[in-house]
Amino acid sequence: MEVQGGGKAEAPGGRRVLVVGGGIAGLGAAQRLCRHPAARNLQILEATARAGGRIRSERSFGGVVELGAHWIHGPSKGNPVFQLAADFGLLGEKELSEENQLVETGGHVGLPSTSCTSSGRRVSLELVAELASLFYGLIDQTREFLHATETPVPSVGEFLKREISQRMASWTEDVETKKLKLAVLNTFFNVECCVSGTHSMDLVALAPFGEYTVLPGLDCTFSRGYQGLTDRLMTSLPKDTVVFNKPVKTIHWNGSFQEAAFPGETFPVLVECEDGACFPAHHVIVTVPLGFLKEHQDIFFEPPLPAEKAESIRKIGFGTNNKIFLEFKEPFWEPGCQFIQVVWEDTSPLEDMTPVLQDAWFKKLIGFVVLPAFESAHVLCGFIAGLESEFMETLSDEEVLLSLTQVLRRVTGDPQLPAPRSVLRSHWHSAPYTCGSYSYVAVGSNGDDIDLLAQPLPVDSARTQLQVLFAGEATHRTFYSTTHGALLSGWREADRLISLWDSQVQQPRPKL
Repeated sequence: MEVQGGGKAEAPGGRRVLVVGGGIAGLGAAQRLCRHPAARNLQILEATARAGGRIRSERSFGGVVELGAHWIHGPSKGNPVFQLAADFGLLGEKELSEENQLVETGGHVGLPSTSCTSSGRRVSLELVAELASLFYGLIDQTREFLHATETPVPSVGEFLKREISQRMASWTEDVETKKLKLAVLNTFFNVECCVSGTHSMDLVALAPFGEYTVLPGLDCTFSRGYQGLTDRLMTSLPKDTVVFNKPVKTIHWNGSFQEAAFPGETFPVLVECEDGACFPAHHVIVTVPLGFLKEHQDIFFEPPLPAEKAESIRKIGFGTNNKIFLEFKEPFWEPGCQFIQVVWEDTSPLEDMTPVLQDAWFKKLIGFVVLPAFESAHVLCGFIAGLESEFMETLSDEEVLLSLTQVLRRVTGDPQLPAPRSVLRSHWHSAPYTCGSYSYVAVGSNGDDIDLLAQPLPVDSARTQLQVLFAGEATHRTFYSTTHGALLSGWREADRLISLWDSQVQQPRPKL
C-alpha cells in the first residue's frame, strides 16, 4: 500500500479530514470545514472526473440540459440551495420574487398543458384536474398515519388503491369513461413513482410517508445549469482540495495508522483507494449515494459496519428515475405548452400487471416536459422510473429513439410525425458510483433508519470520537431525495466535527 498525505503541508495540531464523494453534500461539508482553523488538511476524494454527483448539467442541443437534479424543490427562505443560488446570482427575477416563494404546491406536480391517450385522443383537462384532485387529496391524507400506532395497509400504493376502489362505487359514467379515468389515475401513480424514485408505490411505507417535509415555493430551475451551484462551491474551496478519479475501495476505521511523513502521529482511519493509494485521516465524511452503499457496504468498511447500521442500509429504499431528452427541429406541440401527459388506455392502478419490458417499458413514461426553446432546437424531456427505467438503460440510443417516435406518433395521431433528430438520456442505475437516483422510505423501514444511517462511528466511544461520519440525501430524515437535504446533511456533519474541535480547544489533545 502506498500511503499518501495528499500533497498538502499540514500545520502542527491540525486535523486531517477526508470527504468521500464530491456531490453537493461533500462540497457543502468541505466548504463549511475549510473555514475552521483545525481543518488544515482537508481533501475530497471523488471517484469520477467531475464534481457535482447527481447534479449533472450538460451542454447539448445548443443549450444546457439537466441529466440529474432538475428543480429547486421549495425555493424559499428555508431552502439552503435556493439561498446559495440567490447569493451566487444564479437565479432570475421571477425565481427570486416573493410571489414565487409563497406558492404552496403541497409538493405535487403541476397539471399538464395537454393530455393525450395512446390512441391519439385528447383527454379533457377538466377530467384530468378532477382526477388530480382525487389523487393528490389521497396523497395528502397519508399524513394522517404519521404518528399512528398502526396503519390499515403497509404501503402508500395499497392505501391509494383501496381508497380509489371505494370511490369508484359512486362513479356514474359509462364503462369507457370509467376505464379512461383509471388510466389517467395510473399516470398519476407513475408520476408519484418518479417523485419518490421507486418502481411502485406499493414499495413506499405508508406510516412514515408524511414525515417528508415540503417547503413553500414554486419549483424552479437554473437557466444556466444546476451545476453552476456546485461549480461555485468548488471555487470556494482551497486549490487542489478535490482529487478526481480517486474511487475509494475500503475505509479502515477504529485502527491505529501511521505515516512516515508524520513521525509520532497516529490516525484512527485509513482510506484505501482502488489504485492502491492510502490516505490516513482523523475523520472521514462518507457522502456516497445509498445505492452505492447497498452494493458495496460489505467491502467498503473494515471492520464491517455495526449490524444495525448495515440493516438500515438494506431497508431504506433506493430507486431509479431517468430522463430522456428528444431534440426536434420544429415543435409539434402548441405554443405555451409546458407538459404533455401520456395516458395509456389499457392501464389501471387497480390491476397488477407485469408486462414484458421489451414490449412495454415506455408505458411507464409519464409524458414530456417541454424545455425552454434553444436557439436552433426544441427539446422534450421524458421522465421514467423503476424497473422500466433500468431496462431502458440497457437499450441503444437507436432503440430508444425508435420506440419513442412510435409513442409520439400514437399519442398525436400523426403517423407521419417527424422522428426526433437526436436523443440524450441519463443512466443513473448503471452508473457505477451511484447505482440509482435517490432514496425513499421503503415498507419495513422508517425515519429511525435514516437517523441510524446518519449516526457517526464508532457509536459509543468517547476517546476515539467521530472517525467516520455520514452525509448525503439519504441521511436527512425530512428532506431525503432532495439537493437541499443533501446540502444540509453535509453542513450537519461539518458542524458535528467543528463542535468536537471547539470542545477540545481548552483540553489537551488525547493520544489515539
